[in-house]
Amino acid sequence: MTAEQRVAKDKAVEQSSVLDELLREREGLLGTLDRVVALQGTARLIRETIGSHSGFVAELDGPDRAVIRWLAGNRTNALQNLAVPIGQGIGGRVLALGEPVRVSDYVSSSTITHQFDAQVRGEGLTAMVAVPIFSREGGSTRTVAVAYAAMRESANFGDDAVGRLEGIAEQAATALRLAGVAESSTANAVSAERRRMQAALHDSVGALLFSIGVQVRDLHQAIRDNPMLEHRLRSLEADVSAASSALRESLLALSESSPERALPVEMAEHARSFESRCGVPARFVQLAPVRPLDAERTGLLIAAVREGLLNVEKHAVAFSVVVSLGPSDEGVQVVVADDGAGDAAEEQAGTGMGLRTLSDRAARLGGRVSLVRNEDGGCTLRAWVPGVDSPR
Repeated sequence: MTAEQRVAKDKAVEQSSVLDELLREREGLLGTLDRVVALQGTARLIRETIGSHSGFVAELDGPDRAVIRWLAGNRTNALQNLAVPIGQGIGGRVLALGEPVRVSDYVSSSTITHQFDAQVRGEGLTAMVAVPIFSREGGSTRTVAVAYAAMRESANFGDDAVGRLEGIAEQAATALRLAGVAESSTANAVSAERRRMQAALHDSVGALLFSIGVQVRDLHQAIRDNPMLEHRLRSLEADVSAASSALRESLLALSESSPERALPVEMAEHARSFESRCGVPARFVQLAPVRPLDAERTGLLIAAVREGLLNVEKHAVAFSVVVSLGPSDEGVQVVVADDGAGDAAEEQAGTGMGLRTLSDRAARLGGRVSLVRNEDGGCTLRAWVPGVDSPR
């Protein structure tokens, strides 16, 4: 091992220790963890810690199948979104056995099946090791994902490498567990609010509409011989008017929210819309609560997210996008980060009227906007504005 390799290994071990500490310290802050971030970070950590040419993670999308979605160090898209059924290849064997599997030369190994030789050759991989990522809940253990490390040359992954990969898998399992709790908590809160609104609508608008229905049925019976028809029609009209007014008020209440609540809701919706439109996983993560902003600052940050996602759609060949929101330097910052292979930053720098407009708007508020190419691939757009009470 060269001196440079030893330095890289020591740095990776240090980074792994830092991640351990962060996970322990922030277990209570469930909202800061996201499934996409956890799995993409796991793929990158594998390369740094193991010293492998490639690291990737396959997540289960059914009881007997995993799909490779998160890669680091890949040269092609040969393995991207590859479905791996139980028992097939090295990952499928891990699913079947629930234990590590390693091969020194994938395509010539007699211990695995070879349905994916073409994809492995296409990526230029040779030696490979894979371990399960377990979920341990309620006294039961089940595999929820598979972590891989691979080399582009024949090699033997020793017990030390397997142990380090299993350690990374443990960290990933912790992050996934916390992300799952956060998602569940959010879903429960949304469900409870919907039930509350449903009950309110039932008790107000529903009751009025029921009253109208009863009166209409009565009128059908009495229309021919009731001298009070005009009075009852006026009463019916009043009830209709009251029902319409109550419905408008209820819908208005549903659409209204404070600026600090509207901001994450709007950003999450833009991320969902991007994912639906482009088929690229996009997640919104609120890192911490933010102070209330006025309409101008809120509008700028939302516009920055739209511009960042549009930039990824037009210029980047991305596999995932993360939109984050959080406090920063006595203000609020949004970040749109992708892992694309396209040079979005340079493309946008040359033609980005939208980015220049955003920068001008931010400058008038004492804020700033930047778009840079990441060292490990992809681009990051950042937009920051000072808080309402902060000096410019």
